[in-house]
Amino acid sequence: MADTIIRATTAGFCMGVDLALRKLDRVLAENTCQEKICTLGPIIHNPQVLRDYAEQGVQQVDSVQEVQPGSCVVIRAHGVPMPVQKELQNRGARIVDATCPKVKKAQMLIAEHSAHGARLLLYGEPDHPEVAGLLSYASPRAQVIENLEMVDALDLHPEQQYFLAAQTTQDRSEFQSVVARLEERLGTEFPVLDTICDATRERQKEAMRIARQVDVMLVVGGFSSGNTRRLAKVVQDQGVPSIHIESADDLSGQELSQASRVGITAGASTPRKVIDAVEKTAARWSEWGGSWT
Repeated sequence: MADTIIRATTAGFCMGVDLALRKLDRVLAENTCQEKICTLGPIIHNPQVLRDYAEQGVQQVDSVQEVQPGSCVVIRAHGVPMPVQKELQNRGARIVDATCPKVKKAQMLIAEHSAHGARLLLYGEPDHPEVAGLLSYASPRAQVIENLEMVDALDLHPEQQYFLAAQTTQDRSEFQSVVARLEERLGTEFPVLDTICDATRERQKEAMRIARQVDVMLVVGGFSSGNTRRLAKVVQDQGVPSIHIESADDLSGQELSQASRVGITAGASTPRKVIDAVEKTAARWSEWGGSWT
């Protein structure tokens, strides 16, 4: 039974997610002429948020071909590839760019280094939408690195200039391991762009600190959210059970029955009300001594 609940102060929306949703809210508030509003893919990776906007009439489309001329398209926080944005313009859509400023900065840094002939090595998830956008600002021969094993398998050429960047929500300690391994393989220094968001680092540091004080850690966020999955892994690496849930509905008392101290953190796209509900549910379990009411 939980006697103590420790909630991370960094849990919930990061700056980029908050800005993206504020932009979408402004578009909705100013839509007096009933303009069709859509997002290309999910604006953020959280099912509750997406459901709320769908109920307000925001349509999620999965391809440029689905966008009707004259529609307002809100570019999601992860950003989109450069050619996709040009396609949207060619279709006559009004574009509201809600790309996270940190992602936008990473895009510009990658474009700058690629313009001088260097080849990008990008540490990230190959199928993630942010990674697709970042790659569009690099040369065609850029390569994505998902883990240390992939570093060892890279076909590197001594005469080629390389530079390294990371998806903004990656784990910084794992990124440093990639840097060290690449230095061994290349035998020379190469530019390493600082593209990992400070908010991600602070969230992970606090989660690790709390994990060392509790018996179980609840990590709240969408199952499709890459930064939430990494947060759960960072906690698990501390040797503490980590339970990734999307909402309080996913939590059962059995998971907390043997825990006297429970920690709660959440991914960057998790709304405060969802975290509040999880904390309330965990507290109720404690109050009723192991019985749900």
